[in-house]
Amino acid sequence: MAGRRILLINPNSNEATTAMMVAIARSAAGDGFDIVGATASRAPAMIVSAEALEAAVAEVEEIALARSAACDGIIVAAFGDPGLAGIKAASRLPAVGIGESAMLAAADNGRRRFGVATTTPLLGAKIDALPETLGLRSLYTGTRFADGDAEELMRDPARLQAALAGAVEACIAQDGAEAVIIGGGPLGEAARALQPMFTVPVIAPIPSAVARIIRLISSRADH
Repeated sequence: MAGRRILLINPNSNEATTAMMVAIARSAAGDGFDIVGATASRAPAMIVSAEALEAAVAEVEEIALARSAACDGIIVAAFGDPGLAGIKAASRLPAVGIGESAMLAAADNGRRRFGVATTTPLLGAKIDALPETLGLRSLYTGTRFADGDAEELMRDPARLQAALAGAVEACIAQDGAEAVIIGGGPLGEAARALQPMFTVPVIAPIPSAVARIIRLISSRADH
């Protein structure tokens, strides 16, 4: 399995966010897989609306097409999975999104009710649509949003963590979630910090996507 390369596409136009997500992905991948990042240039630094998410689709697909010959699998690292459907349709490479991967991991083979905690209320409808697409609607308890402006919270990691913790608590206490996903690639470090704070699983989307793409790449290699 040596030399397998995974392309992580950041639909947000922020190189520092890409570097952070690649670092998390590398630590999740372990030996035998090289994670390389690619950053969108036409999107906002942080996608916080459905319009911006839709606008990112074309560029994500372009990046995947341009780089696919040099990789064994692709991760779309924004929670709404922009461009993922197009990549799957146009490429024979395994491709996953952090949104779909996190929901499949949270549902635990259909045994567990799950919610989402995140910072972007304008993406609520996009997030709500994902479990429907994945056939997990009956397990989805809804999304809770952290108090505060998403971009301001990103500038203050301690405040971001505290605000997300409140949203996770609401998913558990008010909605009956048995697992809670931290909904966003740029929230990767906060997701890792929140995991030990709760007795229910707190699902980090980037490691979920890494585990899934490695399974897909490995199963292809076995056939």
